[in-house]
Amino acid sequence: MPLRFDAHVSTAETDYGTVLLDERAGTYWELNPTATTVVRALLDGGEVADAVAALVGEFDIEPAQALRDVEALVGDLRAAGLAS
Repeated sequence: MPLRFDAHVSTAETDYGTVLLDERAGTYWELNPTATTVVRALLDGGEVADAVAALVGEFDIEPAQALRDVEALVGDLRAAGLAS
């Protein structure tokens, strides 16, 4: 399940994570460092398991919790119409 942002979404990495701009709605989303790790892994063509492994490798988190977090983030981005 690689992630791809829709054409109306611009991204910018900051010192604190990633900012998403929904140009269609004029709204900003700020992703913290853990969400940025997930998005990076998925945008690079990775699957959910790759994003989970990236979280577990970079942060002190259990694999089961990492999986729930990845699934929730992807679900939220898709529900908001930001990603497919």
